[in-house]
Order: sequence, then structure tokens, then C-alpha cells
Amino acid sequence: MACRSGCCCSSGPVNEDNARFLLLALFIVVYLLCGAAVFSALEQPKEREAKERWAQRFEHFSQKYNLSKKDLRNFLRNYEEANVAGIRVDTIRPRWDFSGAFYFVGTVVSTIGFGMTTPATIAGKVFLMFYGLLGCAATILFFNLFLERVITVIAFVLKSCHERRQNKAVLPKNGRCASEEERAGGSSGSGKGGDLAGWKPSVYCVMLILGAAAVLVSCCASLMYSAAEGWAYLDSLYFCFVAFSTIGFGDMVSSQRVSYEGYGMAAYRLGNFFFILTGVCCIYSLFNVISIVIKQVLNWLLRRLETPCRCCFPRRGLPPHRHPRRNVVAPGHLRARRDPSIETDAINESETDPGRRMSGEMISMRDFLAANKVNLAIMQKQLSEMAIGHPRQPNSSSRQNGFSGGVGALGIMNNRLAETSMDR
Repeated sequence: MACRSGCCCSSGPVNEDNARFLLLALFIVVYLLCGAAVFSALEQPKEREAKERWAQRFEHFSQKYNLSKKDLRNFLRNYEEANVAGIRVDTIRPRWDFSGAFYFVGTVVSTIGFGMTTPATIAGKVFLMFYGLLGCAATILFFNLFLERVITVIAFVLKSCHERRQNKAVLPKNGRCASEEERAGGSSGSGKGGDLAGWKPSVYCVMLILGAAAVLVSCCASLMYSAAEGWAYLDSLYFCFVAFSTIGFGDMVSSQRVSYEGYGMAAYRLGNFFFILTGVCCIYSLFNVISIVIKQVLNWLLRRLETPCRCCFPRRGLPPHRHPRRNVVAPGHLRARRDPSIETDAINESETDPGRRMSGEMISMRDFLAANKVNLAIMQKQLSEMAIGHPRQPNSSSRQNGFSGGVGALGIMNNRLAETSMDR
């Protein structure tokens, strides 16, 4: 009793979601500081050099043509205003004909926002605010639906490959028929092999495939941009990442010339549209998968940082008042994995407790097909619960889960990947 009354943990455990949020916020702040230090070291000397060179050119030009510096600065300000309106020294395509306006609204709804074209009228700016509100929401929904279907296809392909490997394992060896014992052993071990309805591919395989797809699309697009725009291949790769990730600096923008020698304008614009659309979808999906992995790492760090006092639990075993953590990353040899089967993983876990998934595994194919019909209802329920401030009541089948819940892209990824773990 004395130990319990003086226990350092008597105040109760810290909310795990808040701890994860604070840890992620700390990570982002440190990440920003490190990035600022690196970019400052890389780019600041170039900036100073450019300023010195411009000052020399400005002085030389004003003296050569006997212009006052004040008049020259005013002229340059006028050019900056014209530049904002889309006027350039080199001849470029019209910004506000139908094709140029279509390119502009594409950058708006995709949230790329290159910035080379902006509305100059009050009516255009007001219309943009309402137009972008609906357009961006619809495009994000499209990306989410694309994400669902990409993961479903990847899971189907990986499941087929896994099933083929399982079938090869029970084929006759050295030309002789397999014995009854071997067949019995193969069939008993292949609740995985015979029927793989409850089999779940690893989220890391999905991340690798999406990363390879994004790299392939970027490399192919860079070849087209290098040939058509005359950019260096590395600059083209840079443009692809900036555009596909919807960062959209606007320092490099494709399909802005009036004509392209040796290339059909319609064909090039169609290819540009295809690569940007495909690249944005791939990078968006990859970002969401990476966010799941980051969340796993945060859970692993929280477990490593957790140091409960010894008086709270016996010398052996788990704490009597603490349940084993689930949504954490732990080495595979520390978890006693249960053999996945149709009866256990596909029915008990998928239908009665969708949040209970093995670490590194995704939701089953049966759940993929069923969840497509109820995804919108789930998101509406989550939004309603958040709005009225009544969270779901914890019970045996839906305990605190770091990967369950969420609204939007991360919520869809959680439902699709179900990337949680449970110490069994």
C-alpha cells in the first residue's frame, strides 16, 4: 500500500494520442530547423553572388545609357507588374485563352499552384475562392478514391504472387508424387496456401511498389520534358517532384511556349496532362503510405520512452493494470504471431474487430471489397462524432488504437492498411 500510494504513476498514463502528436510536432520542428540550416548553407552564397552581379549590371547599364537610377528602378517595377500579369521577354503562349485557362484551373484544383498565372481582376479573384473550394475538395476525394483502388490492385497482385509461391511449395518434388504426409502438412499449413482470403501483404511492400511507380513516372516524364523544353535531365526530375508533390514553386513550368519544334502541340499537352495527373496520384498515395510508417515509428519511440516504475507491476509478466500495447513497432521475434487463417483473421478480426491487425500487414481482400461500400458512411460518422464531441466508447473490440480512426486520406489509409500491431 505504501508503494502504491507513493507511486510515480498514480496520476495515470499520459494520453497516447497527445504524446504522439507532441512527438510528431517536435520532429517536424527539428526537421524544419535542419532543412533551413542545409538550404541556407547551400543557397546563400549563390544569392550573395547574384546580388553583387546584379548591382554591377545595374550600375553599368545606368552609366552606359545615361539613365538615373530612380527612373531605371521605376521602369523595372513596371516590368514586375507586367510579369505578374503574364508578360515575359520571350514569347509565350496566351495565358487566358481557353487552353491557358484550362491549364490554370488544373493547377488550382490539384493544389499545385505554379503561380505563373494569377487572376488580376476583382471578379476573377472572388470567383477563384468559390471555384477552388469545391474543386480542391472534389480533387482530393478523387485522389483518395484513386488511392483505394491502387492499394486494392497492389494487394491483389501480391496475393496472387504469394498464392503461386504457396502452390509451388506443395508441387511434386523430383518428379515423384508428394506423400500423404507432405500433402497433409502442406494443407494444414496453408490455411494460408489453400484459401488466402485472410492473407495480408506488408505495408512496406506497398510503399516500395508505390515508390517504384513514382520513380518510373518521374523518369519517363523527365525524358519528355528534357527533349521538349530543353531542360537538363536533373532539372526535369526536379520539376517532376515539385509538380507531382503539388509544391509548385513556379520557377519551372511546362507547356508554356507558343510552339515546340518537332513536337505536335496537342500531343505534348496531352502527354503533359497525363504525366502530371499520374504523377500527382502516385506521389499522393506514396505520401499517405509513408505517413503510416512514420506513425509506426512514433509508436515505437513512445514505447521505448515509456519507463513505468517497478512498484506498478510484479517482477515477472506484464503490469496488472496495463494492457499490452498494440499500435507499436516491435521486432518480429518478440511477437508471437498467430497463423493467419480464414476463421481467425478473415472473420474474427475483419468482421468483429477491424482494428486488430498484425504489424506489417494489410487488410484482407474480403475487407477491401466490403469496405469500399461503407467508406463514406464511416467518414461521415467520424465527422459527426468529432463535431458533437462524443467519442466512441471503448470496449473489448475497439480499444485505443493508434492507427484506427482519422478522417480523410489518413483515415482511408488506416482502413485500407489497418497497420496496427498487438502483442499476442
